[in-house]
Amino acid sequence: MSTSTPDRSSALPPDLPEDSDSEELQQAGELDSADAESQRRIPQHIAIIMDGNGRWAQRRELPRIEGHRHGVRSVRRIVEECARLGIKQLTLFCLSSENWKRPSHELDFLMHLLEQYMIEERSLLMEQGIRVQVIGRREGIPDRVLNEINKTIEITSRNQGTTLCLAINYGGRGEIADALQKIARQIENGDLTPDQIDEQLIAENLYTSGMVDPDLLIRTSGEMRISNFLLWQISYAELWVTEKFWPEFEESDLHEAMGVYATRNRRFGGLNS
Repeated sequence: MSTSTPDRSSALPPDLPEDSDSEELQQAGELDSADAESQRRIPQHIAIIMDGNGRWAQRRELPRIEGHRHGVRSVRRIVEECARLGIKQLTLFCLSSENWKRPSHELDFLMHLLEQYMIEERSLLMEQGIRVQVIGRREGIPDRVLNEINKTIEITSRNQGTTLCLAINYGGRGEIADALQKIARQIENGDLTPDQIDEQLIAENLYTSGMVDPDLLIRTSGEMRISNFLLWQISYAELWVTEKFWPEFEESDLHEAMGVYATRNRRFGGLNS
């Protein structure tokens, strides 16, 4: 698993770090959308574990909620950049099912930010042709927030650009458990037999049914763990970790991650030809 340097700040092209002296990186070439080989080197689906909002704030002697407020700005930057680059799907880990253990005032503020984002970003989402989807359990999310989520999903449903998938009250193990319960009910109703259960059937019953699996998984804050995120879907995703906290994450960091992704040899369990 690669880590990035935490001091990148200049805007970079969406292929490779401008200041890299690695011959291997330089040979990766331009990510030209008109070239088939370059297309192969562009991740079609990027998933991000947005970690470190609270620690970013604490290091600045600010309340943790200020880290979340600044984190929304990073969301806006990265969503816009993925739309500009033509990334087919961006999935963001917004709220873990384990995050309900946090103080109530912090959770209330997170719900407020989510509601605010759904309302204030609609015009930009429509302008850029972004389609919003949400995965996760809906229990515990206030009705007023669910109403705004549903409204945004409906308003953007016909957009043809980047799909922005927000994982809210999400946990990978819970998702698999829910999928197995759905399959068990189909067996109980006589619609399936146990012998028909295979990987495709399980995938079709996950929250992410119909979505392609992530090509690239990014995690901020330097933590080397998956944190129960898309456990089934990231089986063959390339992993990239940065020491930067999420409020510090910029377009140049996204470009750097994509540049490293372009150099990876994805064999999917096979051998090079």
